[in-house]
Amino acid sequence: MNDRQGNPVDFINWKGIYVNIVVGVSDMKVSNKLGATIITYSLGSCIGVLIYDPAVKVGGVLHYMLPESNLDKTKAEKNPYMFADTGIPSLFKAAYKLGAKKQRMKVVVAGGAQILDQNGFFNIGKRNYMALRKIFWKNNVMIRSEEIGGNVNRTVRLNIKTGDVHIKTSGQGEKKI
Repeated sequence: MNDRQGNPVDFINWKGIYVNIVVGVSDMKVSNKLGATIITYSLGSCIGVLIYDPAVKVGGVLHYMLPESNLDKTKAEKNPYMFADTGIPSLFKAAYKLGAKKQRMKVVVAGGAQILDQNGFFNIGKRNYMALRKIFWKNNVMIRSEEIGGNVNRTVRLNIKTGDVHIKTSGQGEKKI
């Protein structure tokens, strides 16, 4: 099965074990499959939000592009994962449906870089991050760890069984956080 960008959504190996669940741009996935790893690639100015409830082993990843849905209401209706203000609530609600609880959530955030806007004219990465902080502050959500800003792309992955998060940063390698 493929997502809107044609990336594989669920890859099941020859033993029938879930291996990767790929989250595309303006996309979100939540899982409680213990063999699954949820991954999103090339976070530039976009933000990746990873949530994990260790008690029920439910995790999710959102890869959003823009801060506010009022920039384009039609696109927001078609794809709420494109925007922080519609994608973040959708991510948490999907995790709650699988038994997760906000008070147990471990939250990791990555991205918000200044990639194609070296002069900072649009500041999309910074605006994306500020929108996230505002939503989290209003909803009393604490960030456990973050890798934000700069001018590098990042790839993040979440292991559902362990809750381990790995971030791969262009030119800096990969690290577990």
